Amino acid sequence: MKMSLNIQILLGALFGVLVGLYLQQTGLETATASAGLYGARLIGTLFIDLLKMILIPLVFCSIVVGIANLRQHQQMHKVWVTTLIFFMLTMAIAMIVGMTASNYFKPGTGLAVSIFEGAMQNFQSKQMPLPDFFAHFLHHLFVNPFQALAEGKVLSVVIFALFLGIALVVGGERYQNILVLLEEALAVTMRIVNWIMYLAPYGIAALLIKLVATQDVAMLGTMAQFVAVVAGTLLFHGTVMLPLILFLLTGKSPLWFWQGARQALITAFATSSSSATLPITMRCATEQLGVKPEIAGFVIPLGATMNMDGTALYEAAAALFIANLVGVDLSFSQQLIVFLTSMLASVGAPGIPSAGMVTMVLVLQAVGLPAEAIAILLPVDRMLDTLRTTVNVEGDMTASLVVQKIVS
Repeated sequence: MKMSLNIQILLGALFGVLVGLYLQQTGLETATASAGLYGARLIGTLFIDLLKMILIPLVFCSIVVGIANLRQHQQMHKVWVTTLIFFMLTMAIAMIVGMTASNYFKPGTGLAVSIFEGAMQNFQSKQMPLPDFFAHFLHHLFVNPFQALAEGKVLSVVIFALFLGIALVVGGERYQNILVLLEEALAVTMRIVNWIMYLAPYGIAALLIKLVATQDVAMLGTMAQFVAVVAGTLLFHGTVMLPLILFLLTGKSPLWFWQGARQALITAFATSSSSATLPITMRCATEQLGVKPEIAGFVIPLGATMNMDGTALYEAAAALFIANLVGVDLSFSQQLIVFLTSMLASVGAPGIPSAGMVTMVLVLQAVGLPAEAIAILLPVDRMLDTLRTTVNVEGDMTASLVVQKIVS
């Protein structure tokens, strides 16, 4: 029986930690350690470069196709407008919860990781008044799309993708050929992502060998605080904020909701994939929660790729954690960029595990943090992914009930 990619990644992470500890104990000056670190650096850099290579095409095609596919629901104008507003609102609330907790508890503070010193040499923390920040921010949003694509200006690419997607919605059938082309481009991009993910266990092992061998092992202990902050905020959003929103907007009891949604929530926890859980989510929404099939059939599939409360919360909190770990104090304006980028990355990411790693690179790069830092997150990513996905699926079912109440 072939092992799943998640198991392979877990074994790769374990192997990387053990080899890193071995090299650290034997001494980094030996020929064996030097050769091992060189190989790990080579493979790890290759893996990160491949993720960076596919980042812009993936985000661009995902957002354009996701927005453009709304055109087939033009007769449901009120439904999709309400749905999108609700998605943005709950993701914003989730990120505010996660970033507030991260700023309060500051996991990773005071434990600068020297492995990233080279990557951080060009980091400039610019402090500027809020009006100047907004002027600077807006100026860099609207640039030549070909320049943005070539230079990897992710926010500019996202903005152009949003404009293009909306244009395809307005144009309808007239632009059908363009949409088909972009859908094929997205399919090809995802195929390349799948190829890259075959290297994930090796890339992760290599990154962790380099990380553990050259760092104080006590650094890994700070992950416990990060896990506690993320898990706590995910649970708070899933058990307090979403049920409160549901009760305020529909009058439905949280206990009634959890009883009807439990099959989908358990499946989401087990699979860590909102897309894989989709059939069960649909059944729970229509049969147990009483959502009309036409509402559930639009809101929930769209939510499986666009409504990512748990993912947005995690990526925002993780960016602040990495900033603390590498000794960077992010200004308010930079944290605002993290907020916006996490939301846009979550909206643009397909509901599969492989895409989440790519979008995390996007969030880190948006504020100049080293993409290599995902190596620190990966050992605990699988565990946190279960909670993230559960919150994502809960948000989809909550959205279907709220949308049905508002439009009825």
